[in-house]
Amino acid sequence: MSDDNKDLGNDLNDMLDDAKDNARKAGDKISQKANEFSDDAKEFGRDAKRAADDFGNDAKEVFSDGKNVAIIAHITFIGWIIAIVMNSSNKTEFGSFYIRQMLGLVLIAVVSSWIPIINLIMWLVLLIAWIMSIIAALGGEMKPTFLFGKQFQEWFKGL
Repeated sequence: MSDDNKDLGNDLNDMLDDAKDNARKAGDKISQKANEFSDDAKEFGRDAKRAADDFGNDAKEVFSDGKNVAIIAHITFIGWIIAIVMNSSNKTEFGSFYIRQMLGLVLIAVVSSWIPIINLIMWLVLLIAWIMSIIAALGGEMKPTFLFGKQFQEWFKGL
């Protein structure tokens, strides 16, 4: 072989060796970056799990006192149904108290709506009773309504 061909062959071998070294270095960098990304992803996962646990604990704390159930029970008939569902999973005395109170007020409203002359007067009395009840619920007090509050607790004790 001629010297030119030997030099060309050596140059090609050097280039191949350089390409192999560069490919190895690139592979090492990719591996290093993948490991860093994996570590970051694991840390993010741990942070997300901690945040989800904190949120779950906060949600349990909010629903455990029954105050939310009591307030929701005052907001229309659909709110009362939602309050029953919420209270059934985590029954509290406070929530149950106001669910019974609101059921009693709603039943009196339905019955009094059939009597024409008493209807308007009863609606005003029931509005006042409802306002007093929601104020007591917001204040965290279990005050029976002035109409039949104590009887509502006896009649509907299954709720």
